Amino acid sequence: MTGLIARVRAVLDPLTAGGGAAGQSDFDLNPWARPEPRELKPAAVLVPIVLHPGGETMLLTRRSETMRKHTGQIAFPGGRCDPGETVMETSLREAEEEVGLSRAFVEVAGLLTPYETVTGYVVTPVVAFVTPGFSLTLNPDEVAEAFEAPFGFLMDETNHLRHFREPVGGGEKRYFYAMPYEDYYIWGATAGMLRGFYDRLAAVAA
Repeated sequence: MTGLIARVRAVLDPLTAGGGAAGQSDFDLNPWARPEPRELKPAAVLVPIVLHPGGETMLLTRRSETMRKHTGQIAFPGGRCDPGETVMETSLREAEEEVGLSRAFVEVAGLLTPYETVTGYVVTPVVAFVTPGFSLTLNPDEVAEAFEAPFGFLMDETNHLRHFREPVGGGEKRYFYAMPYEDYYIWGATAGMLRGFYDRLAAVAA
């Protein structure tokens, strides 16, 4: 476990980087669809690595069916930054509001590459180590379910599939990363950020 913590820390950007311009996006697999430069709304997600003695996991959520957007999708806890907030503050606040994850169990480690979504956000993933023993209280307006997936599974390139969708009314296929795990279909921006995490770890291991 100590080795994993050291490897993860070694590939993260410092918290002082504070997010910034997007280095990954929903358009990486579909460069033809990339829009003209636009003003992006800042957001952040918490990427919680739970340090179970038997093997590390990642805490993920399934969004509520009552949400106006991204209904039922798998996501990290997170959301739009409030005025004056750092990305770290946003990620911790959203984790508390969405799933009741207490900061007492969370040690923030650093940042991954900011990610531009098709909906106009630049999302900074904030990686944290989470000590087991926490309890969760889900906000039913935002989260239908919280679950954990093995860190090793998510960081295994053989589980990073490239799926596509046919646009309604025709047009070019839109490709995206997908990581099906048990009954969960992890795809889109969440899978893209996980792929970015993998790329960093793989680059160091090479």
